[in-house]
Amino acid sequence: MSKVEDFLTREEEMAVVEAIRIAEKNTSGEIRVHLEPHTEEDAFDRAAEVFDFLHMDNTKLSNGVLIYVAVEDRTIVIMGDKGINDKVPPHFWESTNEAIIKQFKKGDMKQGLIDGILNAGEQLKKHFPYKKKDVNELPDDISIG
Repeated sequence: MSKVEDFLTREEEMAVVEAIRIAEKNTSGEIRVHLEPHTEEDAFDRAAEVFDFLHMDNTKLSNGVLIYVAVEDRTIVIMGDKGINDKVPPHFWESTNEAIIKQFKKGDMKQGLIDGILNAGEQLKKHFPYKKKDVNELPDDISIG
């Protein structure tokens, strides 16, 4: 088994997906998580490729967020689409990143992702609040590469 397969149990994956659903009830933003073992590329460049591959830029308000984790590299990148980046200050994702890392350091990968996702939802709510007719534009499942 690879480290990605060991990263979360099936039950933990379901809890992370539920956190995405909860976070997205407060915002029109779309949150995705992508896990992969390793990247030969710069992590930010690889996250940008995954962002494109997952069609994260196919949201009406350009408000998709990717939480990218290269498991073996112990690398996290949080990437927001243009609609978010045009509205938020620099270092907007630092609190989300810190929430994830705090739990990862304790060995609690599930809780790290959940805390990060919920934090991202709260951050997004300030700029992209949920509206009555919002639809879920992207899948909530965890992408594994």
